[in-house]
Amino acid sequence: MAILIVDDDPVQCRLLEGILHKFGYETVTANSGDNALELLNGADGGRIDCVILDLVMPNLDGLGVLARMRQASIKVPVIVQTAHGGIDNVVSAMRAGAIDFVVKPIGAERLHVSLRNALNTSALEGELARIKHSRSGTLGFGDIITKSPCMHVVLRMAEKAAASTIPVLIAGESGVGKELIARAIHGSGERRTKQFIAVNCGAMPENLIESILFGHEKGSFTGATERHVGKFVEASSGTLFLDEVGELPAAAQVKLLRAIQEGEVEPVGARKPVKVDVRIISATNRDLIADVKQGRFREDLFYRLHVFPITVPPLRERPADIPALARHFLARFAAEEGKRVRLITGDSLRMLAAFPWPGNIRQLENALFRAVVLAEGDIVGVAEFPQITAQVTHQVTAEGAIQASTYGAAPEQYAPPLDPGFDQGLSVPAAPEDISPAATTTASPAPADALPLLDDDGEVRPLEELEADLIRYAISHYRGQMSEVARRLRIGRSTLYRRLDALGLNSERSEADREAVAAERQPRKIA
Repeated sequence: MAILIVDDDPVQCRLLEGILHKFGYETVTANSGDNALELLNGADGGRIDCVILDLVMPNLDGLGVLARMRQASIKVPVIVQTAHGGIDNVVSAMRAGAIDFVVKPIGAERLHVSLRNALNTSALEGELARIKHSRSGTLGFGDIITKSPCMHVVLRMAEKAAASTIPVLIAGESGVGKELIARAIHGSGERRTKQFIAVNCGAMPENLIESILFGHEKGSFTGATERHVGKFVEASSGTLFLDEVGELPAAAQVKLLRAIQEGEVEPVGARKPVKVDVRIISATNRDLIADVKQGRFREDLFYRLHVFPITVPPLRERPADIPALARHFLARFAAEEGKRVRLITGDSLRMLAAFPWPGNIRQLENALFRAVVLAEGDIVGVAEFPQITAQVTHQVTAEGAIQASTYGAAPEQYAPPLDPGFDQGLSVPAAPEDISPAATTTASPAPADALPLLDDDGEVRPLEELEADLIRYAISHYRGQMSEVARRLRIGRSTLYRRLDALGLNSERSEADREAVAAERQPRKIA
């Protein structure tokens, strides 16, 4: 979860960063109202979950930022802070759209409660809006919960498809949200006021596929006691969504191809065809190109459906979406179950992000549902995810390496943090082979960016050495950009400088950086 701090006072920014990092939040800072609006309207604006906004700033103040956000329809919750806590300021901020108001200097616990309430309220409001849009058939791309860059590419492609009636084929693993994308395309296009009919092609009995899709006349076969119009006619002037289209048998593929080509269907037992005007969106979790090569799927039908392909990435490739999805499901299930669950802990989110989710969003949804039911208080913690916890475990092997035990991630993909403020993306190599005489396999060579845990004598290295290596590597990796180093290590910049002094790493800093820090530490002149 990313929190945007907007304050022209760098000291106040660093204080807030320290508090927020302590509670597990990621932070982004802006030193002016204009800079904040640039961030919110930019490519990274979608990953910001909440704004802590100083009310008194030069040029564009906090009330001006709130007004601009409202004009741009930016619905990120805003907590306003100021040193002047008069009732007039509170009323003005709330009328301008702020969700809460705090007075400097703010206590850590007060800020945590305010943030938690703001995020929960935002999640619940978003869920209510999505339910309303879904029931009215006007679900749009703004209702899709995502903060992942790869999903933003998918949504931009889908928005282009929505502006046309071009046939769309949505590919992706089961549970990634293909039908949600299809509904957003329909809800954002010219046909949004018409019917959206979804058909699961893999769930239809083979002997009833023709009747379900194209309809039948009364008495056309045994059991046909009434006339049935079929899904194509039901969706006429609207959208027909063919889910798991790759499961259709060969005979049904032929008839589907004719219906799409001719724009007409022939109900079972009918004397003449019926004209239909249907926009086709199909989805599959199969590799249709491979099926075409092996003769399981008709090539001519494939090219009719595969006009505008969209591939939805699995959840394991979009970990940035997991916190937002978790809050969304938490708010929904807490309301449905009538439970006062308000918060999911940072440890739980880190554990969920480490899991590969073979069942994708559907599996995450079920995990949150179970967690809400298991929760005895108002907080969902690691204990409420027993099945996930059992799979996301790490053990120290005989070789002295920390490895992922069951969920398939290689050691270089995940390692537990050495310190709560450090990033978790470090790799941990296997220890030297002679540490364990019983070991029979040769350890793989360590990656170039590996951080060794053991010294040459096979003993665990001191924490200060590990910390020094980590900071030295981060400075090199980010080319001496100390603000970026501090942000990635999740510590304040001043804290980073203190650690450099304590560890004797001042030589790692550039001369330009030292001059900038010295200038920053000069006392400000008071006009």
